[in-house]
Amino acid sequence: MADNKKESTSSSPVQEDPEDPVKSPPSSPNSSTRKACYAVLQSWVSKKFMTGCVVLFPVAVTFFITWWFIQFVDGFFSPIYERLGIDIFGLGFVTSITFIFFVGIFASSWLGSTVFWLGEWFIKRMPFVKHLYSASKQISSAISPDQNTNAFKEVAIIRHPRIGEYAIGFITSSVTLQRDDGDEELCSIFVPTNHLYIGDVFLVNSNDIIRPNLSVREGIEIIVSVGMSMPQVISPIERITRQSDRIPLNRMLK
Repeated sequence: MADNKKESTSSSPVQEDPEDPVKSPPSSPNSSTRKACYAVLQSWVSKKFMTGCVVLFPVAVTFFITWWFIQFVDGFFSPIYERLGIDIFGLGFVTSITFIFFVGIFASSWLGSTVFWLGEWFIKRMPFVKHLYSASKQISSAISPDQNTNAFKEVAIIRHPRIGEYAIGFITSSVTLQRDDGDEELCSIFVPTNHLYIGDVFLVNSNDIIRPNLSVREGIEIIVSVGMSMPQVISPIERITRQSDRIPLNRMLK
């Protein structure tokens, strides 16, 4: 009986303590080298891939917008050529560009301006459509090469929404606020909040406006490019205190 107990005791497996951590075998130098080489290769591939994305992204966006613009302009006259049996790529685009050019020549003449004035008079009598036309007309007038029509008078910088922060906008008109302690000259500032088409209008005292050395076209480029074309240095124009050098109120209201 004693011998049997000894045999059973000697034959039973040695139980390991579950709390003791399992010791992993030491890694070989070759496996460590492979892991290091793999990490370096992965980092190099990821960096080069991101560099390729950064380089190709503006090219792809430019190509996509240009191709969309060509197809959009080409779509005006290409159906006419398709009915005539003429299938030449780009012919509709060239025709549209030529048509726009001659419209510009016609609109610059006395007859053209009269015809467009009559068309505007008719459109402004139509409900809902007149609001869309007026808004789009102001935006197009702001970038018009004709200096006689400027919807945006000047570029303005105002403190908004709190002290220490500034917003860039455009002076659209001027108004005199009559108060008991004296009249106050206010300027209507349009601050775009959604690209260039939607924004807020603020009435700001003319003395609290910073007028930078930026043209209206440069201000529009800053808004359209979401601030990427902002110059590194902006200098305010010297304030002219002489009343004769200021923009007359009746001209601002036109």
